[in-house]
Amino acid sequence: MKSLKTAALYIRVSTSKQEELSPDAQKRLLKEYAKKNGYDVLPEHVYLEGGISGRKADKRPAFQEMIAHAKNKEFDAILVWKFSRFARNQEESIVYKSLLTKYGVSVVSISEPIIEGPFGSLIERIIEWFDEFYSINLSVEVKRGMTEKALRGGYQSYAPLGYNYASGGIPEINPEEAVIVRYIFDSYIAGTDFSTIARHLNEKGYKTKRGNPFELRTIKYILKNPYYIGKVRWNRAPHSAYVDNPEEEIIVADGKHEPIISEEQFDTVQKRIEADFSPRKRKGVGFTKHWLCGVLKCGICGASMTYYQPAGKNGGFQCYKYAKGFHKQSCFINVYKMEQIVFDVFKNLNFDNIEYSILPKSELSSNMAEYKKQLALLDKKEARIKEAYINEIDTLAEYKENKLALKKEREKLEALMKNSTVVEDTPEMKAELLESCRNVYEVLSSPDVDLEKKATVLRSVCKEIIFDKASSTVTVHFYIS
Repeated sequence: MKSLKTAALYIRVSTSKQEELSPDAQKRLLKEYAKKNGYDVLPEHVYLEGGISGRKADKRPAFQEMIAHAKNKEFDAILVWKFSRFARNQEESIVYKSLLTKYGVSVVSISEPIIEGPFGSLIERIIEWFDEFYSINLSVEVKRGMTEKALRGGYQSYAPLGYNYASGGIPEINPEEAVIVRYIFDSYIAGTDFSTIARHLNEKGYKTKRGNPFELRTIKYILKNPYYIGKVRWNRAPHSAYVDNPEEEIIVADGKHEPIISEEQFDTVQKRIEADFSPRKRKGVGFTKHWLCGVLKCGICGASMTYYQPAGKNGGFQCYKYAKGFHKQSCFINVYKMEQIVFDVFKNLNFDNIEYSILPKSELSSNMAEYKKQLALLDKKEARIKEAYINEIDTLAEYKENKLALKKEREKLEALMKNSTVVEDTPEMKAELLESCRNVYEVLSSPDVDLEKKATVLRSVCKEIIFDKASSTVTVHFYIS
């Protein structure tokens, strides 16, 4: 007689090596349980996740595929070896189980039988609490051990570009790759920006340590890595994130490997990285057709003005939004005329006619993007705890407590964003800016300097140049960082 019940099997092996059962063993036990309890299991409803943590459901593709099929009511139950295989984050476990309940799908642990009724739900909640505590505690212990090793200058990650691991465990310089590293540092010190360095390396046929083409973020990572001056760095950023942790959480210790770059070179590079201002949407100088591109803005809508040169005619700048039909008024200006205006501005600057802004370090730092990312995650958490309350998983008191905790966390993040470092303006700073502007003028007005160099030096002091054709005015916004 054919069974009237259907089930899916969910098998997950953690990233750690403490698991008691292999995927094959889990699958065998789950199939035996299904057969004894009258469940049919179709081959396409066996979901395997290998070497993936159970802390985050959105990082598990097989899990997400299973949930999608559950919504289509393709099976009545999900069989797991233990509840910890389903999730080690209780918050997510509750939300997904609640969702599955709406579609008539239950989650069954074959090694942790739960009785029906309120007492069974309590036992299941306790098991979930224990699983989450175990996962968090394991993470803490592993991190503690790695921290101690980092403080002693130990190596616990792959050797970066420029080095190979030797038999003794201490990285040795790879001569061919070291040439690339030195080129990157020398080029940046000479004034070349990240994207241009990447483009030059790719044109020469060089590859990263993993055999990929170079890109802007690769160059920036190399330039900020103290490994190249004989240091070992650990806990730079959260896993799979491009935003650095706060400086006090990053461990830098003396390593035992030979440096490729001098500390003087490294310090020079760090000062320039911290001082350079680069809006997130601004293209690198390696992609510009003119040194004003990316800096020159439309006085009507604020959009970038694009440089173009029709065949047989003089080139000029035009708002790209006008070109697409977003506004009626043309902002065209001849390239020669625009250049002369900029030259005159820089040439005639003095203490009385220069206006500028001081950019706080937080505006230059990528931490601001991380703060915004964390706020977005809090919005998702708030939606989940609300859903748990609506589905009567959490009581009103639990809902209020969770909401209050999220509110405090949100206020903390907003305070960090608001209380950015403010630099006090001084006459010395203005004098330094004026001196920099004079040097920029010398570079911009020289016919012997290439486009990329001009674009780089202009961006070192100029945030944007706004051209208002209606009033025939040009406003230049300088900055000090």
